Amino acid sequence: MSGGPTMGDETVLAAGCVLWRRSPHSDEGIEICLVHRPKYDDWSFPKGKLKRGEDALAGAVREVLEETGYQCVPGARLPSAYYLANGRPKQVSYWAAEATAGSFAPSEEVDRILWLPPAEARNRLTQPRDRILVDALLEALHSA
Repeated sequence: MSGGPTMGDETVLAAGCVLWRRSPHSDEGIEICLVHRPKYDDWSFPKGKLKRGEDALAGAVREVLEETGYQCVPGARLPSAYYLANGRPKQVSYWAAEATAGSFAPSEEVDRILWLPPAEARNRLTQPRDRILVDALLEALHSA
């Protein structure tokens, strides 16, 4: 079995974060980090497959650092995403996470990142299923 741990025999387990920071351009707003993956030519949140036996939250924080170069402080749990990837069911667990320190360096996996206000991030996301995570982040931040 390859490709990381699975739920049952089929489901690929992955984790990621909706990475955010206080906007350097506005006193009240936040910006959300999106990653561009050249392999898929898409814009999404930092995420990836869990290593065998890896805790989902630990994997989410690891993926944020690997894909964006930013350390983060995880916060509220956000809705999980369920979809088919390469014909196999995939479950991605998400958390809100505030970026604390770091800087981006392009790689083969992620060649660009963007920090965008929530409305722009929602519009830039490639997969419509990811848009609910923007709403969930805003709700979590307002109720914190």
